[in-house]
Amino acid sequence: MPANEISPGLIVQNLPAALKLADYKLIAFDMDSTLINIECVDEIADAAGRKAEVSAITEAAMRGEITDYKDSLRKRVALLKGVSVASMQQVYDQRLQLNPGAAALVAACKQAGLKVLLVSGGFTFFTDRIRERLGIDFARSNVLGEKDGALTGAMVDQPWGDICDGNEKRRTLLEVASLLGISPAQCIAMGDGANDLPMMGVAGLSVAYHAKPAVREKAQVAINSGGLDRLLEVLKPA
Repeated sequence: MPANEISPGLIVQNLPAALKLADYKLIAFDMDSTLINIECVDEIADAAGRKAEVSAITEAAMRGEITDYKDSLRKRVALLKGVSVASMQQVYDQRLQLNPGAAALVAACKQAGLKVLLVSGGFTFFTDRIRERLGIDFARSNVLGEKDGALTGAMVDQPWGDICDGNEKRRTLLEVASLLGISPAQCIAMGDGANDLPMMGVAGLSVAYHAKPAVREKAQVAINSGGLDRLLEVLKPA
């Protein structure tokens, strides 16, 4: 089935038959540039005077031009060495905003009985705060090493592994689905970059939000203008 623009900036293709929100049981969100308006690593780098250098790597990774996401993230995090935790708090307080429609979509999903997963190649400093702010059920992301109130330039291994990359996002979605006793077909995955494609590929419904071209092409729903809650134009809440 060819892609179809059902209203300006909202494209659908190869949609499954189930088109009610309540037909799904889990929605998984990427964080940076999907649920929130910034790439946190780039904004932290700004505090170190290295934003241009770091954001160039981020852009290449999100476009899929850097195939080793873990290596690209390690390089970026190394450039953050010495940035204070206070500077990260400033990023959260002064630069980070929820993207339009984020709170409305999460609330609609919860109202329809879905569990909500935040799975990010970003950092727990931000995911923990967003999880609490939106009442999200599950979250997985990376831990930045800290010592004496400043970043060490490394990440801390966690019980599930070292870095939350595209493969880990996919594994996490499948793990949470299994925990909930549901099938991947009952999951929605929403993201904007190349490292979201693995989880989008196993979910019953894949949604691209203001995404890179390679992600828009593969997604069943592409929201190219407007807010996250435009998904509710495709999946009716009731």
